[in-house]
Amino acid sequence: MAHYLFQVGYTAAAWAAFLKNPQDRSKVVQGAIEELGGKVEGFWLSFGESDIVGVIQMPDNVSMAAFAFAVAAGGACTSVKTTPLMTMDEGQAAMKKAAASKYRPPSE
Repeated sequence: MAHYLFQVGYTAAAWAAFLKNPQDRSKVVQGAIEELGGKVEGFWLSFGESDIVGVIQMPDNVSMAAFAFAVAAGGACTSVKTTPLMTMDEGQAAMKKAAASKYRPPSE
């Protein structure tokens, strides 16, 4: 399964709801991910651009996009960012393919 970095920024209204009723949303989110055939590696609260950072496994890009779309459509987030992740072996395979590529940068 493919791995994805998932980053979310919450709205002020969502934070107000959390302050009134502190909760671990990862449990709810895990069910939605598993329903799409995925698995949660972990979620963390974070400081900075994102309020939540997670690593998720999904069977394919369509399943991950479906989850990201559902979260974005929910209205509790100001930002939803999904980044596909590669293993080191996949990265090295991509490097080898790039080295053999016929691509050449523009020249004068």
